[in-house]
Amino acid sequence: MTENIQSDKMMGESGASNSNAISQSETTELNITKKGKKRSIVWDHFTEIITSEGSTKAKCDYYFIEYYFKTKDGTSTLLSHMFKCPKRPAIVDKKQSNLGFQSVPGGSQGDVAVVTWKFDQEECRKAVCRMVIVDELPLRFVEKEGFRDFMKVAQPYFRIPSHSIVTRDCFDLFNEEKQKLKRSFIETKQRVCITTDTWTSIQRINYICITAHWIDSEWNMHKRIINFCPIVSHKCEDMANGIGRCLREWGINKIFTVTVYNTSSNDVTVKELSKQLTKIGTNLMNGNNLHVRCMAHIMNLMVQDGLKESSVSIEHVRHAVRYVRQSPARLNRFQECFDDEQLNCKKTLCLDVPTRWNSTYLMLRRAVEFESAFSHYASSEIGLRHYLEHSYIEVGIPTGKLLSSDWENVKRITKFLEIFYLLALKISGSRYITSNIHFLEISAVAIYLKLLIANEDTILSEMAKKMKEKFNKYWGDPGKMNKIIFISCILDPRYKLESVGYALVKMFGEDPRATIQEEVKKYMTSLFCEYVKSSSKGVVLASSSDCSSLDTSTSGLSDSQVITQNTGLLESLMQDIKKYKSGSGGVDTKTELDKYFGKETEDDTKEFDVRLWWKLNSARFPVLAEMARDVLAVSVSSVASECAFSTGGRLLDSFRSSLTPKLVQDLVCLQDWHRNEKLKQHVSVEEDIDKIEHLEQDLASDGKDPSVIDV
Repeated sequence: MTENIQSDKMMGESGASNSNAISQSETTELNITKKGKKRSIVWDHFTEIITSEGSTKAKCDYYFIEYYFKTKDGTSTLLSHMFKCPKRPAIVDKKQSNLGFQSVPGGSQGDVAVVTWKFDQEECRKAVCRMVIVDELPLRFVEKEGFRDFMKVAQPYFRIPSHSIVTRDCFDLFNEEKQKLKRSFIETKQRVCITTDTWTSIQRINYICITAHWIDSEWNMHKRIINFCPIVSHKCEDMANGIGRCLREWGINKIFTVTVYNTSSNDVTVKELSKQLTKIGTNLMNGNNLHVRCMAHIMNLMVQDGLKESSVSIEHVRHAVRYVRQSPARLNRFQECFDDEQLNCKKTLCLDVPTRWNSTYLMLRRAVEFESAFSHYASSEIGLRHYLEHSYIEVGIPTGKLLSSDWENVKRITKFLEIFYLLALKISGSRYITSNIHFLEISAVAIYLKLLIANEDTILSEMAKKMKEKFNKYWGDPGKMNKIIFISCILDPRYKLESVGYALVKMFGEDPRATIQEEVKKYMTSLFCEYVKSSSKGVVLASSSDCSSLDTSTSGLSDSQVITQNTGLLESLMQDIKKYKSGSGGVDTKTELDKYFGKETEDDTKEFDVRLWWKLNSARFPVLAEMARDVLAVSVSSVASECAFSTGGRLLDSFRSSLTPKLVQDLVCLQDWHRNEKLKQHVSVEEDIDKIEHLEQDLASDGKDPSVIDV
């Protein structure tokens, strides 16, 4: 026993001796070689070099100082320099969190908060992947010399992935995010409104974009691109099949509306999609409310027809702007005239795209601000007069001057277009509700055009007549309009049925008002009853005598029996107690719809939030609130899908035309999903010309070279 204890003690002392030996070895950092590989940590920061004389040196990777090195002397000198090197980056402990400073969101400039962080290779890889997606960077960006040099300084411990790894990470991230979103659709069984459009890429591949819009149970507005994939052609059958495949893939079978461009092929596409929904039994109201025409597109057609009546004055201004912008010398000369006129505006001229009326409006608005500068420039620049004369001869315009009448016409046209420009901005949003103002905005346009037609100004009157013709093609017959247009306005507690009736009188007169209003109310009651049948609330108090005539599943049952079937014994007992207390001998047949119509309208203020109102009143109107969630989520324009084509055009430029359709879809969808979650607004990847020019002017005034910008 004693021998064993002594033996253990000797072994312990021997172990301690060995441990001390190892510790001493680590302290001196002897360059012990095992199978020809250096084991000292100094070789992570030094490079071994051989001089011309044959001697061995160690060169610091950061400070570039050299030390003579011999194996028998060890690496203590190198180790000492390693800890004192002024250019050596700080060591990051991967296991322990560090303190750092982060700017406070929404705070003033300079506000920071102390946060903890630690280096994580995988998180850094994901961050690089998100950066490539959101900022639309080439996949080979991670292999560029500039990015690698930056990462050496910012975080030298990060192992930069190759472009193939980033590509794989994009695929993995898309699949992960898609599964999350797909599960939410399946679990909530949410009705979804979609917008769709088609596009042809530089590769001559036809793409279809499908965007889903919905309001969740917490009354948050959502917009997600769920598909950006190739289709065979732009034919209606191929489009309908493409939409159907996408919805089946996502597990979405409840479609409330489809918002599309106003073309005959899209009319057939929606009809084919309606048939598919009927087969699976989810086509609400037999598809009567399925087709929503893009309001932005209709307005574009209207304004384009109107501008044809005033093309002469617009062409005069367009040619003048084009001439000034054709060379830096002319711009500088125009700037001198601008300064001579002592104009306070610091904006620059912009040239329009003739097929986009909103860009024409922006060009005219800017040109009107510079009217005096143009007059000054034309009086001293003979080249502008020659250019205008030559250009006008080509297009058959008789004069080569910018006349005062041209400026007067342009001013009136600009003021006329401003209303439609602001309206286009309002209805093109996808992060807020637009359906509730749809019909009222249509009514305002109709009233405005009526006033202009009777105006003494012949130019504006002719423009309004042309626009009214196009207006009547789509909104001239209220009987052919989608009833959802009216219902979405009624479900805004500021407007309700009375506002719809008043707007109808202003648009069409007294005669059709009563008939249309009655049809809308009847259709809304039918739609409400459909929600009563499928309501997840299980509340039949929302149903009414109107619904009972439409619902054959409860025919032959008394009110008391229906309540007992659907609400349970306790709820039935409570209803009997209420009847007993009231002594009325009957039940309250007043529906949620009746109670909503009987409630006074809310005050129309800028702070009013229709989503918040329904969220707070959803307990009072449970079924009607469920219906409002779907109706208010309807998008009145297809701009959300069209914006994806701008992204696709930037991704598939002439330098990146080899991207596969699968990768394009992943990049477009992921960018949309990440921006919806974090940025909450569209981020422009193009430079702001006005800001750059202001910055250059500030630098020039400080005596600096504008080509060298210090940040």
